[in-house]
Amino acid sequence: VQLQASGGGLVQAGGSLRLSCAASGRTFSYYFMGWFRQAPGKEREFVATIGWDDGYPYYADSVKGRFTISRDNAKNTVYLQMNSLKPEDTAVYYCAASKYSQYYTRGSSTYYSEWGQGTQVTVSS
Repeated sequence: VQLQASGGGLVQAGGSLRLSCAASGRTFSYYFMGWFRQAPGKEREFVATIGWDDGYPYYADSVKGRFTISRDNAKNTVYLQMNSLKPEDTAVYYCAASKYSQYYTRGSSTYYSEWGQGTQVTVSS
């Protein structure tokens, strides 16, 4: 599967952005579609993921209540609606796909084999 992320940009603290991840290819082979982020000088961290079939979301504690992940199976697209953005949300955001179906794997980048190119999100204070 190929993943194309878009929607990043510059926004003031408290603002909103919506990221999109368009998937092409054998999407039915993948169980979870996730978002990760990497800030300068930091390791890549999990943000949110969603079951491709069941639509069940899972979030990192740092974004719970502010971010919403969703998917449109007809369009093979996953979205990340980000509200109440904070400067600490500044990072390159990556979408990724996982073939692992076990729930314990969904928050770890180790289990995601396909990655998009990343989109920059910058939140100014």
